[in-house]
This record gives sequence, C-alpha cells and structure tokens, in this order.
Amino acid sequence: MSVTESDATRLDALGVLLVRADNPGPLSLSGTNSWVVGRSPAYVIDPGPALPAHLDRLVEAVRARGGLGGIALTHDHLDHAEAIPALRERLPGPLAAARGAVDRRLADGDHFGPLQAIATPGHAPDHLAFLYGQACFTGDAVLGEGSVFIAPEPGALSGYLAALARLQELDLVALCPGHGPVVWDAAAKLTEYVAHRLDRERRLVAALADGRRSVDELLDAAWGDVPNGLRPVAAVTLAAHLDRLQEQGRLPAGVERPAGLGDSH
Repeated sequence: MSVTESDATRLDALGVLLVRADNPGPLSLSGTNSWVVGRSPAYVIDPGPALPAHLDRLVEAVRARGGLGGIALTHDHLDHAEAIPALRERLPGPLAAARGAVDRRLADGDHFGPLQAIATPGHAPDHLAFLYGQACFTGDAVLGEGSVFIAPEPGALSGYLAALARLQELDLVALCPGHGPVVWDAAAKLTEYVAHRLDRERRLVAALADGRRSVDELLDAAWGDVPNGLRPVAAVTLAAHLDRLQEQGRLPAGVERPAGLGDSH
C-alpha cells in the first residue's frame, strides 16, 4: 500500500516525505516507513530494511532534497535499521541513535540537526521518537493502526505510559509512525493508545482476581482478541504487564511467567 496523494501533499506541507519499504507482514503491517525530512540537507529517519529497490528510492529522494545531513534511528530493530550500512555507503553522513556504534549518542531532549529526540521506551529500551516542527516520528511507539508490543525490560510499561503522556502534551499535527498510515488526529490516537493499554491491564487484573495464574489463561482473558499467529508477541507484552503489577505490589503469588524471556521475566 503506497502513501495516498492526499497524505503526500499534507506531508509535503510539513517538509516531510514518506518512503515505504515493500516488506509487509503481521508486525510490519504495510511495510516499514522511512522518513525524509527537511531540505539542503535532508535527514533520514529509520532507513528500514536492506531491500535494493527501497534503498534506491530513498537515495533518490535524499538527493532530490539537497543531500544527506544525517540519519536518525528510532530503535535498532532490523526492520528499521538494516539498510543503514548500504545507505551510508552511497550517501555518507552521521548516524544518531540512543545506543550502538553511532556518531552521535542521543538522549531525551537532544537535538540532531532539525530533529529533537524524545525518549519513548517500551517497545525497546533504546526507543526514541523525533519531533520535527508539528510532526512526530513515533517509530514503533505508536503505529498507524493496531497496537505495539512492549518488551519486558525493568520499568518498560510504566515508562511507555509516561512517554505517551508526554506526547499528549505536544501540539502535533501528525504522527508519522514506523508502520501503517500517517495519523492526522494525533490527540485521538494517543488517547486510544493509553486507553487500550489500560484496558489490557484492567482485563489482566480481573483475570488474576478470578484466580487465573497460567500464561494461557491470562492470554485468553486479556488478549483473547489477538490472532493465534501473534499470540507469542502478546505473551511478550503480558510479561511487561506482569512486571508493572509487580513493581506496584499488585501481582499475586504463583503467577506463571512467559517462557524464554530471560530469568527475571
């Protein structure tokens, strides 16, 4: 699914261009969104997968906008970061992210060219969103459709909800996600995301109060609407929710943890 003409026009008014990779799937939705912002120079947010056709379109877009000023990474999952070496080989420029072998290590509030980093942990501990004018590039913190999975790192879900609250305070025209369509009603989408996550928590707490303790029982109760193919991903988010309840002293004894997520989870 390509970007609509209407979206392209509205994005252009914000100084933004969407280049979508052809890697659709259950988690990547219509494909990974790579973003090109500004002109002379232009900055790339999330180069995406190392697909030759995608890379060609990205290079052409950057050259048409006056060359590369730098590359900003929301997080280092491969579907967002794999094309970085190939892109830099063709268009040398500095790389900025929250971790890894980068030229500029970014933390909350830092600026990189015209972009301001906003820490949005949850989906990944290194996750950043980027603010450019009234557009916010949300990576996998907020998608254009559906919800995201939260990785069970210490404080991940609490940090994620706090990050969503921070985004709600911004005067935004558009959310430019890592997957899915552009979101033009940022306030409504962020409210939806907070409500969705708290509803999952409410269902989980109710299931625990009913005496359910196994992973399967808890998934059936709180994630029963999730397709079977995404149930392992739901289990990852279940672990993050259990961590949050434990942090708050609300987790009963004897609750089974999803397997394969590390000794602490």
